[in-house]
Amino acid sequence: MSACTPLRDGEPEPDRPRGTGRGRSSEKPGRPAGQRRGARGRWAADLAASLTVFLIALPLSLGIALAAGAPLQAGLVAGAVGGLVCAWLGGAPLQITGPAAGLTVITAELIQTYGWRATCAITVAAGVAQIGLGCLRIARSALAVSPAIVHGMLAGIGVTIALAQLHVMLGGEPDSSPLTNALELPERLVAVQPAALSISLLTVFVLLAWPRLTRRGGPGGRLAGKVPAALVAVGLATAASVLGDMRLPRVELPSWSAHALPALPDGPLLGPATAVLTLTLVASVQALLSAVAADKLAAQRNDGRVPRSDLDKELRAHGATNIVSGLAGGLPVTGVAVRTSANIAAGAVSRNSALLQGLWVLVAAGLLVPLLEWIPLAALGALVMVVGVRMVNLTHIRAVSRHREALVFGATLAGVVLIGVLEGVGIGIGVAVAVALHRLAHTRIQADDDGAGSGEPLRIVVRGQLTFLAVPRLSRALARVPEGADVVVELRGTFMDHAAYEALEDWSATHRASGGGVEVVNGAGRQLAEPSAAHTCTPWMPWRNHQCTRPEGGEPAHTPRRGQLLGGVGNFQRATAPLVREELARLAEEGQRPSHLFLTCADSRLVTSMITSSGPGDLFTVRNVGNLVPLPGQDAGDDSVAAAIEYAVDVLEVESVTVCGHSGCGAMQAVRGSAGGPGDAAGSLGRWLRHARPSLRRLGAPDRPVPRLADRETADELEALCLANVVQQLEHLTAHACVARRVGAGKLELHGMYFHVGEAQAYVLDVEGTDVDRAVFRAVRPGRAVG
Repeated sequence: MSACTPLRDGEPEPDRPRGTGRGRSSEKPGRPAGQRRGARGRWAADLAASLTVFLIALPLSLGIALAAGAPLQAGLVAGAVGGLVCAWLGGAPLQITGPAAGLTVITAELIQTYGWRATCAITVAAGVAQIGLGCLRIARSALAVSPAIVHGMLAGIGVTIALAQLHVMLGGEPDSSPLTNALELPERLVAVQPAALSISLLTVFVLLAWPRLTRRGGPGGRLAGKVPAALVAVGLATAASVLGDMRLPRVELPSWSAHALPALPDGPLLGPATAVLTLTLVASVQALLSAVAADKLAAQRNDGRVPRSDLDKELRAHGATNIVSGLAGGLPVTGVAVRTSANIAAGAVSRNSALLQGLWVLVAAGLLVPLLEWIPLAALGALVMVVGVRMVNLTHIRAVSRHREALVFGATLAGVVLIGVLEGVGIGIGVAVAVALHRLAHTRIQADDDGAGSGEPLRIVVRGQLTFLAVPRLSRALARVPEGADVVVELRGTFMDHAAYEALEDWSATHRASGGGVEVVNGAGRQLAEPSAAHTCTPWMPWRNHQCTRPEGGEPAHTPRRGQLLGGVGNFQRATAPLVREELARLAEEGQRPSHLFLTCADSRLVTSMITSSGPGDLFTVRNVGNLVPLPGQDAGDDSVAAAIEYAVDVLEVESVTVCGHSGCGAMQAVRGSAGGPGDAAGSLGRWLRHARPSLRRLGAPDRPVPRLADRETADELEALCLANVVQQLEHLTAHACVARRVGAGKLELHGMYFHVGEAQAYVLDVEGTDVDRAVFRAVRPGRAVG
């Protein structure tokens, strides 16, 4: 911790004044000239991006309001509120919030059922529900929904939008039912209005052709690339309709004095409550998915200027935005992927771009009403129709098919189109669960011994997911393998649970002991025990007397206690700091968010970052003599460890705690060497080592299992005490109220580890809940996932 006052998770540390030490700058204090120029550059980038997004958002806001059957002004209200409120309060700096095509079907159904003013009230209630979900910190849980369900939902909404807007493009009025729109389409084609069709075709042509024009080289292509296709298409269609003196329905924006505000729906509350639930779920999932996509797009720019999204904060901001939008008579809002990607591609670097685009929409709603009323409705219908068609994403469909989720995708799409959004998502979840259970329960195990007589190894092929349900069949197949035979076990599934892993691992060890050979491979023939090349770590280099730790000038350090340490610091500043400075700057701005508390010994041979392959921000580490965890309330002088545990568990909300002991521990040697027990040693060390007394008692207790290593015999009594001490300190951990509470809620895992220094081998004890009597430590092998 770098400050005396604890900071909450995600809060950056307060700025500290920095002095130059000599002289006085002519610049204003606290803001160097370079920083001021950088701030001006960021504002310029955000201003340019906001204008680009505004030009996309303006016609789309009107078109989405038209498609939903809402007052057209409601689209402008939602666009302005989404930019001003959500950008100010949100946790995703680059996300653009506003009226979205993904909510069009839901909004249209609400307006048809309850009327526009009641729909505004439902929007307010959905915003309150979103704030509640954000306060419960379950935003990440929404991302657990299968991508096939999300893509199917969006595709179903896209089909519904496209079917409805085809009638608008042909000069007619759409029905609220997608099935009715599809059945009445031939009749509408017979009675088509040529003027509406020509304007619609022109709009579609420009929308599709404009991106190709902008991809051409030369000044013309670069200039055209700065103007959004949606604005060009609607602008040209409007100009053509005016110059051609076409009599077409156009945008009508009534006086703001007659703008409708929310009112409570009539009748029983069950229907509106279901509507609130539907709107809350769909708007929240789409907003969170858009925020995650924004993080990925921002990371691809690799400029390191944008922090990752705080999804719970973003969800709360969307709730506040929907409350304001509903109260002001606007459409419901959510994160809009198209406008968000355009914002990032245009170079936005902060939330100021979203704020400014909301301001531009607000200004346009007040000053550009006469100009907007020239836009023909057929042009807006064509614009939204193209958006709906693009929601049926062929890339997503191919990805879903490749992962064998086409049935889930198709069921969700059909349910959304034929029944409704919430019902369709429910059908998709049901089909996804059925598909998962089918895959888990249907595992085929086949033994192929055709080549066994010719010297080829026996091959056992497992098709499907290898879970505890398949362990009996797997055990029967393995039991038929002759002793001493060479075997290749080929796993063609994508998942193997702990029970199946243990069964296969135990049989492999027994078969190898009998003289046989076992090779476990995946469907591509690669050994599963081999680590992926992408995760290969650089070997640890001996640092003692290494040239990089020598002082400047190349001479060996004759005072290693000072010279070697300062030489190492100098090497860090010269070689390592440039590589990690960007990551450390991000951590300094965002604050620490470790997922693990690692409690280990202060022994200088135990390098936590080396044995855990961790970096800055990964571990919250506590080190003391003997890796001890004093029981709460024993001695006032031992509050340091308890304070660190409370801070990690309650404030940082780590997900796991690991107690790590090691071989040759000097503290355990002192415990064993005390004639009358650890409490007899003098001084502070003796008082501290009294906390190891329960470990010594555990080792000699006849009614408790003796901690042991699964892979070999315990070397001596010292090693046995080191193992017992790890198990005992885990038991002490569970006596702390904060740990017991989080473990009981299923939000915290406890693990034990023993590191043998001479062998460079880690042994892990997995703890289930608070059951620390499972005293068997297993060696961690290359390629084996732990935990």
